[in-house]
Amino acid sequence: MNLSIEDGEYLVKLARKAVEEAFKGRRVQDTKYTDKMGAFTTIYLYPHTLRGCIGYPLPVLPLSEAVIRSALAAAFEDPRFPPLREEELGYTVFEVSVLSPPVRSGPEEVEVGKHGVIVKKGPLQGLLLPQVPVEYGWDREEFLKQASLKAGLPPDGWKDAEIYTFTARIFKEEKPGGRVIEVRLE
Repeated sequence: MNLSIEDGEYLVKLARKAVEEAFKGRRVQDTKYTDKMGAFTTIYLYPHTLRGCIGYPLPVLPLSEAVIRSALAAAFEDPRFPPLREEELGYTVFEVSVLSPPVRSGPEEVEVGKHGVIVKKGPLQGLLLPQVPVEYGWDREEFLKQASLKAGLPPDGWKDAEIYTFTARIFKEEKPGGRVIEVRLE
């Protein structure tokens, strides 16, 4: 993932623009980033209340298209929240996570602050981005437990499930519509 802060700024602005234009009945087209990459868009009500988060864990779309689609889905299709209202835009912060391809891993290989995880068993799958356990102060076991629960598995479901890890470059507005920074996980 050879992305600069300028690339990250472009992608975050693209995500915001896709949602802004959707309120006007227009669809954003962009072909600047054509490499297929996984991407998630997260929308927060400032400063840090989750408002939507959806994305593509696998590199199935060109990055520009993955960001546009994930931004629209996070704004209007996240089943945990009602669709974003236009009047909320002035209070929202956009974050784009660009993912490495997932690799099969053992639970002992999961590093909090470095990896995102996918816990998969049969048709059930739960994904958590690398920033999630850091935000909540989880250790490795709690991270895997929460990914299991997200998949609809019991808390210890990760013990006999497939585990995949990935990394992410995370770019986020500092405030609504503000300067874009790269988020460093510690």
